[in-house]
Amino acid sequence: MRKSGPPKGLISYLVLELLDERPRYGYELLGEITEISGGHWEPSYGSVYPILYKFEEEGVAERVERDDEPDRKYFALTDAGREELVEKRREIGGEAEEFGDVVLGFYHLYAALATDDRFEVDDGEGDWEYSERYSAWTVEQIIRHHERDFGEFERIDASPEEFYERTDEAEPPGTETAADAEEPASGAADD
Repeated sequence: MRKSGPPKGLISYLVLELLDERPRYGYELLGEITEISGGHWEPSYGSVYPILYKFEEEGVAERVERDDEPDRKYFALTDAGREELVEKRREIGGEAEEFGDVVLGFYHLYAALATDDRFEVDDGEGDWEYSERYSAWTVEQIIRHHERDFGEFERIDASPEEFYERTDEAEPPGTETAADAEEPASGAADD
């Protein structure tokens, strides 16, 4: 269970990956991360800029001067930064379950505000509300993104406990990927 915010190191990992593509400045990084999140999350200036300055201090990134934009502070990854990126890829790779817990945790909170009688949120003035309709829209968007990135959505008939028990297996039943579905079954005749 995650106690707050995104998984530790996520923002610094994203900054490293984006700097590995090409030099960028802080505000540009914020915009890219927001775009990657579908416009639903933007880290604060207070998280990105200190990371850039820390990376510069540690030799992970360096400032790059540009003649066309002399007042803007661009940062580029150094060789030490590429080594740091390899380590961060491993670190973030191990955070997948925590990341899923963050997503599920906030969805559960949203649903609780919509359905639990202990909460009396006054959402009558906003465009959004805590309701079945907006919950369904949120879930629909997640399914659409899943299908865009992974292929047709197929429900997994397992309780959370059963699903987690199966994570020790290579792939839990019912989670075949689009690529797996296209592979012919062994022993199938070629047409």
